[in-house]
Amino acid sequence: MNQPIARVINLIAEDSQHLWSGDLAAARRALLASDPAVVLGINGSFALVAQEGERVVLARSLERPLRYFLAKAVDGPVLIVAERIDEIAAELERRGWADQFHPSYTRMAPAHHVTTLRLIGCPDPNPLYRRFFDPPRGTLPPDLDVIGRHYIEALYAELRSWLLAQAPAAPIGVPFSGGIDSGSVLLCLYRLLLDRGQSPARLKAFTLSLDGDGDDARQAREFLRKSGLEILGETIAVPSSALDPLRAVAVIEDYKPLDVECAAVNLALLQEIRARYPEWRLLADGDGGDENLKDYPIAGNSELTIRSVVNNRMLYQEGWGVDSLKHSLTYSGGYSRGCVRGYACARQYGFVSFSPYTRPSVIRVAEAIPFAELTEGSHERLYALKGEIVSRGVRAVLGLDMPIYPKRRFQHGSTSAEAAARLFTEDEARYRRHFHALHR
Repeated sequence: MNQPIARVINLIAEDSQHLWSGDLAAARRALLASDPAVVLGINGSFALVAQEGERVVLARSLERPLRYFLAKAVDGPVLIVAERIDEIAAELERRGWADQFHPSYTRMAPAHHVTTLRLIGCPDPNPLYRRFFDPPRGTLPPDLDVIGRHYIEALYAELRSWLLAQAPAAPIGVPFSGGIDSGSVLLCLYRLLLDRGQSPARLKAFTLSLDGDGDDARQAREFLRKSGLEILGETIAVPSSALDPLRAVAVIEDYKPLDVECAAVNLALLQEIRARYPEWRLLADGDGGDENLKDYPIAGNSELTIRSVVNNRMLYQEGWGVDSLKHSLTYSGGYSRGCVRGYACARQYGFVSFSPYTRPSVIRVAEAIPFAELTEGSHERLYALKGEIVSRGVRAVLGLDMPIYPKRRFQHGSTSAEAAARLFTEDEARYRRHFHALHR
């Protein structure tokens, strides 16, 4: 016979919730509202759970994970909520329920949805997902100047809100490749500090260089020189022997090669920053920019066509959607899987990271872009859009000419092409075996 949830064990620390305005009590009340769109009013980074009688509700912002597991106890079901799979496993073991655990039994609350669990017993009914963010698509005119201005205005506004919520003198690091996303974030922050009468010396652009090589290091120096911001740059030189992809598997709790290898270089960068700056806390990055403007090689995924990319709502942010057979219950989809690369790595070294590109207001502008009309079925036109939109927007909003360079993945730009081929083998079978070995 079905029983309501007896207990909710919330392992997510209160101080990990970073709201730019309002308080946690109001945010939890928003989760319980009859209209899920109220959750859009929660301004900040959150992974929240709220309970009202037999109803338990969860929601998170796009850039961070929120996992849950239903355990069986004598007095009824117990819902365990955490950021990490290993935290759930440890809690089950502590309570003598370790035999119930398998990593695939954990669930990730999908982004942009309120997840509701009710009257869970045996058998367990599926959760109810209600979308709280549903931006209209293709509503902007096919004018790249107009699109760019709207996009960078939204980016600038999100960075301003975030900046106002931080300590006035706290240093800000930007993991920086000189690419479009990290470049636009750095330039917006630089202008924001000037506009607020604050010293841009708070900013530091950190660029990883493995074995003293890498196109990113050269590109970052050139970007800063052309922008007159060379004083902000700091190259973080790390030996390639410091890379440990199996450690990255454990940190991000995943085995997809591109995510694992990106996390491996991210961990190397953050470890060295922490060694140099023991008190540094804030990082601002450009994660999510590729997803917003659909800047991924379609040929690299046999499931994709340009029609599916431009016609599916928030495909790269959310995956195929919660109603799709392709939706992963353990990892969710799209950037909801990739977000752990940044969040877990930053948390590992005590950093608090933020990307304005993951915020709803910025994604709303991206979804309003008439991609199908602008690309007319051309891959080349799609890949060229990002540089055009962002550079035009930066010029219109900031009055700056931003250098634009070809896209590279973080791990590939961090070293030479020869070293990248040797270091990044994309060995999913090895990573998957190691992941499962962590939970034997």
